[in-house]
Amino acid sequence: MPPAARTPCGRFAPSPTGPLHFGSLVAAVASYADARAAGGRWLLRIEDVDAPRSVRGAEDAIVAALAAHGFAWDAPPLRQSTRTAHYAAALAQLAAEGQVYACACTRRELETASLDDGESAYPGTCRAGIEATRARRTQRSLRILVGDAAIGFTDRVFGAQRQALGPAIGDFVLQRADGWFAYHLAVVVDDAWSGVTSVVRGADLLASTPRQIHLQRALRVPTPEYLHVPLAVDRHGRKLSKQQGAAPLAGDPCEALLAAWTFLDQPAPLARPRTVAQFWAYAVPAWQPSRIAIDRARSVPA
Repeated sequence: MPPAARTPCGRFAPSPTGPLHFGSLVAAVASYADARAAGGRWLLRIEDVDAPRSVRGAEDAIVAALAAHGFAWDAPPLRQSTRTAHYAAALAQLAAEGQVYACACTRRELETASLDDGESAYPGTCRAGIEATRARRTQRSLRILVGDAAIGFTDRVFGAQRQALGPAIGDFVLQRADGWFAYHLAVVVDDAWSGVTSVVRGADLLASTPRQIHLQRALRVPTPEYLHVPLAVDRHGRKLSKQQGAAPLAGDPCEALLAAWTFLDQPAPLARPRTVAQFWAYAVPAWQPSRIAIDRARSVPA
């Protein structure tokens, strides 16, 4: 259950698939400045629920990089790999209420489904039961019913958003064929448990927010505020990531923080900070999310 009081609380939640890079730093700076400017807490969560993708040593590198750039979290880092019992309990609650069903569909069978923002819209093949689709089918995943209602919310940068989950996404997966819990279930459970009131992250996750709000409502937990910032991409328009060869943070941490600050359209300091401490002493009171341009993505400055 979530804490009774919702004190201001933000979080940064990297996946340990590689070292911290500039795109990650942009999201971290925005999240940290936003939480501290509100006088709130800031939490660090390691999203390692997808164990096969986690890279050995990446978590230590991420934590060290954050510390070098002056980030200070208000509780020990929360690791999703230690919280599978909580995700199982949430899934059991939804199943007991008739909101979850077994699915036997394979990826190949769904390749012809319609698309929304690059994701497949599930056509509801197994909604009436696996046996109704084809004899001797076996369960591969568990999906949540989304119904026909549209999910609306107001993002603090991108404004009013609305998505009809049924035609856009369809009933989405909560537990995968390999047994691992899906990202959306894990983050909703963890945000509620940690008392997160404000989620600040990259705009690549804007389209997935309605799924998380649907889960929050289904589990009867609070919905935080959302603020999505422009996604840092390379010159080919690809999201910065280890897979795309994004360079890990190196060099002067203060210079990297200033570059992220500029990327976020924040006001330049009159006197250039020369240390990490000086940067944060300036940045927290100067934070103005209303200045962030409504860009889904933008290239990293050379």
